[in-house]
Amino acid sequence: MIYAVLVIIIIFLLYKLIAIYSSLNSILEDIDDSINKDINISFRLNTFDRHVMKFAGRLEGLVNDLKKQRHKYTRGDEELKTAIINISHDLRTPLTAIKGYVDLIKREELSSKIKEYLSIISERTQAMTLLTEELFKYSIILGAEDEDYSEEINVNEVLEDCIAGLYGALKGRDITPVIDICTEKVKIKGNKSALTRSFSNIVSNAIKYSDGDLIIKMKKDGEIIFENAAKNLDSIQTEKLFDRFYTVDTARKSTGLGLSIAKKYIERMNGTINAKYKDGRLAIIIKFK
Repeated sequence: MIYAVLVIIIIFLLYKLIAIYSSLNSILEDIDDSINKDINISFRLNTFDRHVMKFAGRLEGLVNDLKKQRHKYTRGDEELKTAIINISHDLRTPLTAIKGYVDLIKREELSSKIKEYLSIISERTQAMTLLTEELFKYSIILGAEDEDYSEEINVNEVLEDCIAGLYGALKGRDITPVIDICTEKVKIKGNKSALTRSFSNIVSNAIKYSDGDLIIKMKKDGEIIFENAAKNLDSIQTEKLFDRFYTVDTARKSTGLGLSIAKKYIERMNGTINAKYKDGRLAIIIKFK
């Protein structure tokens, strides 16, 4: 008799466990459907266990609230991108006009003080123009999620072309780069123009802030290191280098978007980019899978 009762209890518990397991699987499927089809969910349960029903009810509310927040964020993000693009366009015309009038004034007979003021105005106008262009480019990059990143790229070739293209700017700062690029071809799937822009931004950053040197190394495992002396930097500033609009020295002609743009591009090509600072030297390290 006792044996029969134990068998019934075990069968009942097994049935209950199977029902709970089935309900949890249904919940996971419903969550996947909700995310993939962008619809609100109502969980299908195969059990009347009050604990499972309570859990499902709370989870259902949380998932639906999360979807609402995501929609709100997506709308806000799109509105922000549109606003940045519009502001960039709206600023271009008056900035161009200001630059034109400054050039006209410079042709007149002016005192040394007026010339000094005009030089400052011209420099700040150029900085604003650069910021406007970078804002526009950054907003385009953020919105370019559907760009093709499946092209096979020879990373060695792109890096060498980038260094060659900026060699004149490097020599203009009396920087003779030390280059050590592996002979083995490193190939990745990505976007060639995006990779070119990333390398150019990193080297341009070194041109602005280096204390007079630049070492570029590329290993056969896909790791690329850009290293230069930067005595005025510290570890706290290094952590912020990839933040939007952050600049080491706001007095210099920099928008703080170059490395942030590079980070976006590298990550879209399944790579990582980090900055390290040690013994007065800054290293920007890129790794591709």
